[in-house]
Amino acid sequence: MRTHLIRDPRLQYHLLNSSPRLLAPGFAFAKVTMKEWLIAFVPLLSAAIGASLAYFFSSAQRRDESIVRFKEEKYSRLLVRLQGFVGTTTSGQLKKEFFEEQYQSWLYASDEVVEALNAMVRLVIESGGSVPDPEAGRKAVGNIVLAMRRDLLRKTELEYTAFQYIDVIEPKE
Repeated sequence: MRTHLIRDPRLQYHLLNSSPRLLAPGFAFAKVTMKEWLIAFVPLLSAAIGASLAYFFSSAQRRDESIVRFKEEKYSRLLVRLQGFVGTTTSGQLKKEFFEEQYQSWLYASDEVVEALNAMVRLVIESGGSVPDPEAGRKAVGNIVLAMRRDLLRKTELEYTAFQYIDVIEPKE
């Protein structure tokens, strides 16, 4: 094995009195301290951890945004179908489509939305085909909309009375 001659006596003393590690085949031993390892390793570790955290949080945010968009689309379809129960827009076809959407809502809607939908369905069943109490109907529909707002926005100051369907009446000629 070849050794490298070191002429500086201070470096010779340091190399002889430290725990040696082989730098490369055929060269002299030198000590690589823990501090030197940390100086090289910590920035790499920090960069890897930072990149991992950035990826995790950005992918979670994208997932949350896509879930909100999906729910907005589904909830808007439910709201349109609710017209089948209200005022002059009452329609058997819209009611049927509402119930199809309502069944699907079990897969994505929050518990509060499902409970509000079930309360409205109970009101329809209890009315037995006749027109239910208008105030109870407004409350049931308003509570559905509020539950949807809470699911999408997390907070709302509105009450069920803030939501109103408005009938559009065509002029008679």
